[in-house]
Amino acid sequence: MSRFVFTSESVTEGHPDKLCDQISDSILDALLTDDPDSRVACETVVNTGLCLITGEISSNAKVDFIKLVRDVIHDIGYTGARAGGFDSNSCAVLVALDQQSPDIAQGVNEAEDHSGDPLDQVGAGDQGIMFGYACNETPELMPLPISLAHRLSRQLASVRHEGILDYLLPDGKTQVSVVYENDKPISIDTILISTQHTPEIEGINEEERIRERITEDLWKNVVIPATADLEIKPNKEKTRFLVNPTGKFVVGGPQGDAGLTGRKIIVDTYGGYARHGGGAFSGKDPTKVDRSAAYAARFVSKCLVAAGLAERVEVQLSYAIGISKPVSILIETFGTGKYSNSDLTKLVENNFDLRPGAIIKQFDLKRLPQIRGGRFYKDTAAYGHFGRPDLNLPWENVREKAQEISIFSPNQN
Repeated sequence: MSRFVFTSESVTEGHPDKLCDQISDSILDALLTDDPDSRVACETVVNTGLCLITGEISSNAKVDFIKLVRDVIHDIGYTGARAGGFDSNSCAVLVALDQQSPDIAQGVNEAEDHSGDPLDQVGAGDQGIMFGYACNETPELMPLPISLAHRLSRQLASVRHEGILDYLLPDGKTQVSVVYENDKPISIDTILISTQHTPEIEGINEEERIRERITEDLWKNVVIPATADLEIKPNKEKTRFLVNPTGKFVVGGPQGDAGLTGRKIIVDTYGGYARHGGGAFSGKDPTKVDRSAAYAARFVSKCLVAAGLAERVEVQLSYAIGISKPVSILIETFGTGKYSNSDLTKLVENNFDLRPGAIIKQFDLKRLPQIRGGRFYKDTAAYGHFGRPDLNLPWENVREKAQEISIFSPNQN
């Protein structure tokens, strides 16, 4: 009997790197809302008292970048006396944006391998490899460790915003270790929560007493509500529960650590349970296959699992800059497929259009910010891009396609 423990982590919206992801995607939202054909590769850097936005943008949209940045920082909670060296009202905001390279634009605007089909004329915005993954461990077809870690992070932010635990500050991280037997999750071994807090809690200023108070409050207000509807739940007697292991977490956010867009790519995806091609998502418009093809790969893998063709599916796609069709497609089912990996790869090649132009059209990736009132990609920038029933993400909506391919037989392919 194979037994192992797998661990995944998440971070709250106030984590310095996640703050940067949300700023970059808010800029993307604003640009695509006014000009859906905007080309965007926006990076954000934060440190004590400083936010720098840089990168390459080509757009006809007019955006007040400084106001937008301050609004994002304010909404997350870095404002006023509790901001801790990074206040939305007083931090310096520097803008250093250039236009997209004409060499890149040429390859995207007209693919080398186009054949007159409009969707064939959109080339990939860069070379690279992208992975998608799905499994039947949770209703959203995500690995349980990352699903649990995100649940805890979202609940941690929720009790802060709602004032239930008003001593909490924006920065925080969660980590969950799940016990597996024969590749099936059976119990929760360890939960770790590190959360920024005020130096004093209702008159308590002794470090150990503060940690005891936070531990008690988090179990009651974060852990129990976040896992109440699950079959596999933490057990206070058996699940190890670690809170702020260093003793305290008062200095956090950009004052504690510099932040940078794209440094939490495993948090954004599958918690390390599947491979990752290396490309980040936030701040990139849909012509960048780092983003759009990763969404498509998730769609394909989720369709195959939802259709009952495998219990676990990993999809690898690869692209060349300026070329519309994927260079390669690979399906891996880890021995759980009803058919061979090569047969399922042929199924995907024949039933999914994975050209960048087709992906953009299918998911309406250029117009989603405009359709949803100016805000779409920012909401994906914290708590994961996949397995998010709260966001109605088009690449998560697989019911129709899964039904279509569920009747697959290699003899029909």
